[in-house]
Amino acid sequence: MINSSDLTPVQRALVERPTYDKIFLEGAAGTGKTTAAIARLRALLDSGIPADQIALLVPQRSVALPYADALRQMTLPPGGQVRIHTVSGIAREMVALHWLQVAERAGFATAATPPTFLSLETAQYIMARVVTPLIEDEGYFETVTIPRGRLYSQLIDNLNKAAVVGFPFSEIAERLKPAWVGESISARMFDEVQEAANRFRAACLAYNLLDFSLLTETFLKYTLPLCADHLFARSRHLILDNVEEDTYAAHALFYEWLGRADSALVIFDTEAGYRRFLGADEDSASSLRAACTTQIEFTDSVVSSSDVGALTADLTRILGEYTEEVDGDSRAAFDYDAVRFYPEMLDWAVKRTADLIAEGVPKDEIVILAPFMSDALRFSLIERLDAAHISARSHRPSRALRDEPVIRALLTLAKLAHPEWQIAPDVRDIANALMMGLSSGESGALDLPRAFLLATHAYPSADSPARLAPFDSLPPELQSRITYTVGDKYEHLRTWLEATIADHPAAMPPPEADAKPKRGRRKAEAPPPPAPPLDHFFSRLFGEVVSGRGFGLYHDLIAADAIAALVESARGFRKTLERLRAGAESDPNPQALPNIGLEYIRMVEAGVIANQYISTWLRPDTNAILVVPATTFLMNNRPASHQFWLDVSGRGWAERVYQPLTHPYVLSRSWQAGAQWTDEDEEAVRRDALFRLVIGLLRRCRVGIHLGITELGETGSGGQSLLIEAFNRLLRHQQDANPPT
Repeated sequence: MINSSDLTPVQRALVERPTYDKIFLEGAAGTGKTTAAIARLRALLDSGIPADQIALLVPQRSVALPYADALRQMTLPPGGQVRIHTVSGIAREMVALHWLQVAERAGFATAATPPTFLSLETAQYIMARVVTPLIEDEGYFETVTIPRGRLYSQLIDNLNKAAVVGFPFSEIAERLKPAWVGESISARMFDEVQEAANRFRAACLAYNLLDFSLLTETFLKYTLPLCADHLFARSRHLILDNVEEDTYAAHALFYEWLGRADSALVIFDTEAGYRRFLGADEDSASSLRAACTTQIEFTDSVVSSSDVGALTADLTRILGEYTEEVDGDSRAAFDYDAVRFYPEMLDWAVKRTADLIAEGVPKDEIVILAPFMSDALRFSLIERLDAAHISARSHRPSRALRDEPVIRALLTLAKLAHPEWQIAPDVRDIANALMMGLSSGESGALDLPRAFLLATHAYPSADSPARLAPFDSLPPELQSRITYTVGDKYEHLRTWLEATIADHPAAMPPPEADAKPKRGRRKAEAPPPPAPPLDHFFSRLFGEVVSGRGFGLYHDLIAADAIAALVESARGFRKTLERLRAGAESDPNPQALPNIGLEYIRMVEAGVIANQYISTWLRPDTNAILVVPATTFLMNNRPASHQFWLDVSGRGWAERVYQPLTHPYVLSRSWQAGAQWTDEDEEAVRRDALFRLVIGLLRRCRVGIHLGITELGETGSGGQSLLIEAFNRLLRHQQDANPPT
């Protein structure tokens, strides 16, 4: 709980502003804006404003976590709760409420069927059904070499940009083509992008599907004029946080809402805009200043030490931005280790982390960052931390579910539990699943060679569908080599899978064809019960087997987070397809919606990008360090005492993700239509992105950063990044200013 005595004078002055005031608060990260906003929220409630008259709007749910924590500690009077929203959440609520009035006007096939709201995952599934025939039958995107999941997500991203920026989706190709500077023959892919967008939108309108883009358009064009009075009247007091990370469409809504609100606090982070690739628009966010009566700026950090502040100022000047002098020793705010090979850098990072913990630094005050967190990097870090007895947690949004080893293991076990799918897993997948599910340091480890040996003998791949063989049916010498301890756990897993199969007879093989029929009149047999939903299967498998004491995922917090996301993903997919199936009962094609569980497995294995699941952020864990991509850490908007920056010499700190089918800068309001995207534009974007990333991290650092420098990067190649050049210039400048005596 925040007490008035804990506030700085400028924070206290903001909290004590008249209740019915509209305040535009700006300042750099770490200057105490959110703390002041929480105290202002408390003051509004203490003044007698009902909680349900206050609305908090954020660009993504994780930003609201400090407010949610504070509200849980407040004693609120009965009669409602403070509403916490995102714009898409409001849009979904209002469109569902006014569906009968807006459906036909917005172009949907019928208002009689309720709308089905698509997540990122289910939108990719529908896009895959639309685009796959074009790829396989007509050769679409043959010049594009990216995974299918990335292809689908980039096609959807184009539609999203059109909706939040405010141009018709039919102009996607028209805007992308002039900026292209590559071979002219490759420019045809933008026509294919447009055709895919057209067909996807047609499918959504035909089946009452609302992805993010269509939801946004339907809300702003058709629903908001109907519901504005109701929406704005129910929340007369607004807190808008991190508006620079929201979109032009959101800002247009905010501007109108601010005009009717009784009070407001609009919070703007300077030099941020980390979600530009998702359509964030700083310029339109800044325009909200005109809708407020009071402007306040916070300038002094309440997070960083004076040494970190001096380092921030020095790097700001080096990266080409003006800043004032700050008292402190920037050299005392960082240390570094320069090695030749990448694994040596990871060893140093783990040892340095262990040293900090031994010095008394809490684990949750340490974060290990990289510009991109590959599977190999995260695995190597987690393995080294585990060997050093340091618990860790990790979070990587916008990543395919199939890229998580633990999820691949559960998908393999799901195939074994559903022989009716007729998908025989590869023996190597079986081996990995057994190793991950059964191996435990407590009561017998199962390494990969023995797991492969067990899978090879226990899995009769010649049968279809194949089933795992009992452990006691294996050769005695093999049982001894595997160990009977592992064998007991294997048998527990196998019998659990067999019981699951027996629970849905539809999975059992049909009776023999030559079986003699019984005499007499036969009663109509009820159809066999269907298999339990796949999300139920995953939840039970984790809770009843593989997370038990002695099994592979016992007390594995990272695996628990991944499986929680898998369960939530499978549940959302099932509910969406059940809605589609209910609305397609009159479809003349009975194969239009096949087995939901099987479709989910195929979707995940196709590499769709996962939804953002905030369960990792919601679960407090003070006994683990955080291993996370740098931008993800920034959007979590929480500081740490010590930050490790890995591979500082790598180019990833300033590089954009490769997106051949979309372009976040060309599809923005600031881009001049018809202009070409040149190397100079790309270089300017790199430098600007690096500046925002570095300064954002430093402003969320209390004590110091630790730089991992390697001559050869993760892929074995060398390089000289803009970031390492900045630190080299800083060190040279300090040496010149303080020459050795």
